[in-house]
Amino acid sequence: MADHEAVKVLDLKGLPCPMPVVKMSQEIGSVKVGEVIEVHTTDPGSLSDFPAWAKSSGNQVLESQQDGGVIRIFVKRLK
Repeated sequence: MADHEAVKVLDLKGLPCPMPVVKMSQEIGSVKVGEVIEVHTTDPGSLSDFPAWAKSSGNQVLESQQDGGVIRIFVKRLK
């Protein structure tokens, strides 16, 4: 298990692509620079979508984990 301390958890399970990334894009500004958001999603495309979004938005994916059908992604706000 990750030891990233998330200040917010987004439950985005069941949302189809590209909605998990869209929701994250809307929420990233709600946390301070340096803080982490933990995302729970069931969209397999998120494993490639989130790193691409993070690179283009100037944020960082710290870790991705799969547990059964749920993907947990930890995103750190960098700017």
